[in-house]
Amino acid sequence: MEPGIVTGQTLRPEEYFVETEPYYEPVGDEIEVFEAAWRNQLPVLLKGPTGCGKTRFMEHMAWRLKRPLITVSCHDDLTASDLVGRFLVAGGETVWVDGPLARAVRCGGICYLDEIVEARKDTTVVIHPLADDRRVLPMEKRGELLKAPPEFCLAISYNPGYQSVLKDLKQSTRQRFVALEFDYPEPELERRIVEKETGIEPELAERLVKFAHMTRNLKGSGLDEGASTRLLVQAAKLIVSGIPPVAACRAAVAQALTDDPEMLAAIHELSASLF
Repeated sequence: MEPGIVTGQTLRPEEYFVETEPYYEPVGDEIEVFEAAWRNQLPVLLKGPTGCGKTRFMEHMAWRLKRPLITVSCHDDLTASDLVGRFLVAGGETVWVDGPLARAVRCGGICYLDEIVEARKDTTVVIHPLADDRRVLPMEKRGELLKAPPEFCLAISYNPGYQSVLKDLKQSTRQRFVALEFDYPEPELERRIVEKETGIEPELAERLVKFAHMTRNLKGSGLDEGASTRLLVQAAKLIVSGIPPVAACRAAVAQALTDDPEMLAAIHELSASLF
């Protein structure tokens, strides 16, 4: 570390390892493509609707590759300094504190920026040098270029169907990445996922999947998004805990999707017709 600078934390890569295998059902060749991208030091873009398994996939790949995983949930107030780091004053000393992106680079881990377009524009600028052949992280406040080791991987995600024009991913950013497209699984696979995650009976899992597809058909006709696999898992957990299926669908799915009274009534009718 440079003289005269006190670091604000000790880097402990072991804190970011995924110890046990996360359950993940591949829907295509996404595992093989990600592994090939990682071996070739290429950044990866995951795109797809919310709740379809992007974050679980990243956890599974971190476990599979035996690399630390640092996840950042991006939001409107996230700045480049939040990612890279900043100087703070503590106890009369100037202390440098690494941000999550810098920590991931230092430990040769995987940095996953979830919903990258929700962050401020300066955050995409700071990741550009990491996402091309340079593979460096400019730390302007320290006058340092932090070079990424071969094991480091940058991954970002966004939902292309839910973004406004103002929050779309720029071509200058997206063309730096190997892209993997995610969607909801086929019905049989989705049923198996719901069963595995919750222990619900197969017949009820099958009905939940049918219910999800009904709500997805309402996308653009009153709903921004249909029921995700994540919401189905949450509904199934309520059912397994003794909540009646219709009530579980209302609490875990309908109320999560919309506040519109007419849409709530329509979704309730869908669940009542199945359960």
